[in-house]
Amino acid sequence: MRHPYSYVVPAALFPADVLITDLEGVVVHRVADLPLRDNIPTPFDSVAPGPRSAQWRADAPSTLVWVEAQDGGDPRTPAEVRDRVFTLEAPFDAAPTTLIDLKDRYGGVIWGDADTALVISRQFNSRRETRYLVDPSNPGEGRTLLERNYQDRYNDPGFPVTEANESGFPVMRFTADGSRVLMTGAGATRAGEYPFLSTMDLITGATERVWTSEDGAYENVVGILDENGRRLVTRRETRNDPPNLFVRDLDATATPLTTFADPAPQLAGVTKQLISYTRADGVQLSGTLYLPAGYDKDRDGPLPLVMWAYPAEFTDAAVAGQVVDTANRFTRPGGISHLFLLTQGYAVLDDPSMPIVGVNGAEPNDTYIQQLTASAEAAVEAVVGMGVADRDRIAVGGHSYGAFMTANLLAHTDLFRTGIARSGAYNRTLTPFGFQAEQRTYWEAGDTYDQMSPFTFANRVNEPILLIHGEADDNSGTFPVQSERFYAALKGNGANVRYVVLPLEAHGYRARESVGHTLWEMTRWLDQYVKNAGPRAAPTAAP
Repeated sequence: MRHPYSYVVPAALFPADVLITDLEGVVVHRVADLPLRDNIPTPFDSVAPGPRSAQWRADAPSTLVWVEAQDGGDPRTPAEVRDRVFTLEAPFDAAPTTLIDLKDRYGGVIWGDADTALVISRQFNSRRETRYLVDPSNPGEGRTLLERNYQDRYNDPGFPVTEANESGFPVMRFTADGSRVLMTGAGATRAGEYPFLSTMDLITGATERVWTSEDGAYENVVGILDENGRRLVTRRETRNDPPNLFVRDLDATATPLTTFADPAPQLAGVTKQLISYTRADGVQLSGTLYLPAGYDKDRDGPLPLVMWAYPAEFTDAAVAGQVVDTANRFTRPGGISHLFLLTQGYAVLDDPSMPIVGVNGAEPNDTYIQQLTASAEAAVEAVVGMGVADRDRIAVGGHSYGAFMTANLLAHTDLFRTGIARSGAYNRTLTPFGFQAEQRTYWEAGDTYDQMSPFTFANRVNEPILLIHGEADDNSGTFPVQSERFYAALKGNGANVRYVVLPLEAHGYRARESVGHTLWEMTRWLDQYVKNAGPRAAPTAAP
């Protein structure tokens, strides 16, 4: 990197020389002379012009690989080829060779051998992922193996297993006869995630399962010990058993390598279940319901409940509604986890779906408030209908974009007694060049920015709200000024608000003092405004 440095862009976009040197530091080849890249277009698939992603080819000696945009780096520019992948062998004095032309942005390459490489491209707008099988010895074209929505968890085929070659670079792991590649994936289904090992045919792209984690367990492949993928090192957990490592012989029994104990036995009696329900517009939703140890619904009645969530954007309602049970996972809270509240007598609805769906080319965020409200209403009705939650004692909370969600739900609904918003952003005019999955700038979608900003509706927040923020938050969308200004707006409009600043903390909180204080603040606040709150007053009309 070289001057001029910038306070506008991250270090990765500073002026830079990309060089190849010998082991004495002498420059052998200049790959790129990159200027300050502070004028990249705002759409998410935008990139800087010129060489990028320079790397060595993993399976061949002294071969340079890099990518260059063919559309000037702006995805709004019509182009049949978005990115071109080049290779160049030492001594780097010949013309580069085109490995493959891509219709979307380059997303990475997994190297295999002299005639096998897997190149991946992605397009954000459609959430499209394309995988090409490329023959590096005969470059110029790639054969499409699959094209999919990369948010589609149910139909994810996984990725090739890699291992270090003699040079220490990761390359694909082939079967003994070289005709297939070993693959691992999460194995998401409605009933849960069941990691798998499979093989992929290099001619057809078809996959065949070799092994799948058994029902009731979550066991993923850590390493492969033989040529044919029959002896594995796995990491196994269940609802009641903490993660441990095993050597698993697919033709025999598994041998434990570790015997780690439950790190938090105080939560061993906590129960959890996946609950599914439907939003008013028909979108399928789900969440994981945790209940405290020893709780009996018939004996104890409805509990105070905390709903902790984080919205996500989709282009396909069916994908947005995919449900994955977590009953086979070992769950214990760590750090500032909201699951700590289970020890304090609260039920927790964890990660209830808050999908913001844009279909047929519509922008998801243009109906953000309506969809967010509908999702929250459906979640509340689900837990109240089960008899585990008291409608008048439900809180909502979240971190970062979840804090933004929390403030909006308090401003636009009367579903919750209080909210906890940690390290959030509340005024979208302070993130005018896009945020989360919003590509449009403030000047392109000003009404959407304003309508999504809880700062705009600070006068409508009529429930108590706890704001927590790290003093040194360096996340570009959640500088501490967000909480400072939102606190001032709430206070000026007469809201019941507390603002806690954690010294020296960034976007997440790490210090033992900060973790303990955060949990104390959350528990004290919820005890006061949820658990021990009096009857709820009748809602007042919003001004």
